[in-house]
Amino acid sequence: MTLRRAQASTSLPCQHELARLIDHIHLRTFPQILEEFLQTLCDFDTILMVTYKAAYKPIILHPSDPAEHSATLRTYLDQAYVLDPLFNAIRQQLPAGVCRLKDIAPDSFEASEYYQSCYKNFDLIDEINLVIQLDTKVTCALSLGRKSALGGINRREMKTLQQVFPVVEALVRQFWQAQAKEFVRYERAEGSMKQALSSFGQGLLTRREQEITGLILQGYSTKAIAERLHISPGTVKVHRKNIHTRLNTSTQSEIFTLFLDHLKCLEGGLPLSTDHSMLAENVMAMGTLSKSPGVLESALQTRQG
Repeated sequence: MTLRRAQASTSLPCQHELARLIDHIHLRTFPQILEEFLQTLCDFDTILMVTYKAAYKPIILHPSDPAEHSATLRTYLDQAYVLDPLFNAIRQQLPAGVCRLKDIAPDSFEASEYYQSCYKNFDLIDEINLVIQLDTKVTCALSLGRKSALGGINRREMKTLQQVFPVVEALVRQFWQAQAKEFVRYERAEGSMKQALSSFGQGLLTRREQEITGLILQGYSTKAIAERLHISPGTVKVHRKNIHTRLNTSTQSEIFTLFLDHLKCLEGGLPLSTDHSMLAENVMAMGTLSKSPGVLESALQTRQG
């Protein structure tokens, strides 16, 4: 692979691999050929090709075989994606191009419950994303994951990906135009999912506390929340204390567990009034869970399974 990559870097893009990619542009095999093309440009252990659309859950384009989807990936696609830094950056109009997850993730990302309960299980130390705007509503992300044996991406590989990005972007758009109908049938409307972070805790938390809870779940530290909301770190700490008191929690893990229950209620089409009642019941139960060693972890695993 090293020799092939060196050859590609001397003449970008590699004409032979590019011609092969173009040959498959109208075929369902295009994502696999694209993976092989990208392997000539940089090393990676995993690849994920996903589309994001505001009112729908993510659609995975590659790998398309469910047998290749880990339990962690299924958890991500089903619910956890709403806390993914990449997903949230795309929602906030992340420009098309090449970026590393570490450059767009919140400052306390690795301390977040999303990272600890989901992302950490991917076992990646670096993630490079090629973000492509397919049309006015749909964005495609090509995520290249690297594990510890490979280490982080080096400058030469990053520069190579940036140089070839316009070509990849154009080809992926052409593929989507030809194949979109084959994938959109797998779209699952998220219904109230887009309300998840904004509606979590209604009836128990103030609007400011709801806003701060959402940022905590996404991995923002007290300092980062203060800067983002233009308030003092001391004020954020007071809000965090009040949030734990109102939700009867003591850790971010417990808040995350309540949040997953909230998502399931929204996905099930329950009225918000019903969800609020269930949240209140769960908050009361959380006091018992937090006092029982091992019970909370078991509950979280059950909800994610």
